Amino acid sequence: MAHQNDAADHDSEVPESFRHPLRVASLATRKPTRFKLDPDAATRAAVAETLGLIELPRLRMKGELTPSGSRDFTLKAVLEASIVQPCSVTLAPVPSDLKEDVVRRFVADWHEPEGDDVEMPEDDSAEPLPDVIDLGHVAIEALALALPLYPRAPGAELGDVNATPPGAEPILESDMKPFAGLAALKAKLENPE
Repeated sequence: MAHQNDAADHDSEVPESFRHPLRVASLATRKPTRFKLDPDAATRAAVAETLGLIELPRLRMKGELTPSGSRDFTLKAVLEASIVQPCSVTLAPVPSDLKEDVVRRFVADWHEPEGDDVEMPEDDSAEPLPDVIDLGHVAIEALALALPLYPRAPGAELGDVNATPPGAEPILESDMKPFAGLAALKAKLENPE
């Protein structure tokens, strides 16, 4: 989650055409504010470029921002996207479909954790309530977090890496397994030649 002082840095990552700012002071305090983001092709192309995607044929986030308590707000939405990423091995296009639940709790009385040994909070959906909630920023952040880290095209393999000095025996992956040495020893004891 982006904190208030990080918001300006992250907002620069949101294409201007995808910004959808909601001023918190103008939000209804007794009923949900419903929204649906369904950007056009040019905006999806700008988002794809921002996230390093080859293509973003479909992107949609639909949900609502609901008042919670006297000054807090909860955003609940569903993000759906069709993406094309470069394969992490061959750079070939790898298409996939994503569907993610997005939950953010914007807390008015936010206290930044202090000290050297800060623990991760159990509720990682909470963040400070800003003056403006940019739904485009929330959508891009949720999409970035949902992207597969190492997409692979069908049949793409890393292969073996051999970095052995001249004259030395290469270390094979099977040698790195915890019981590989015991299996070799057992075989040697069973067939002493």
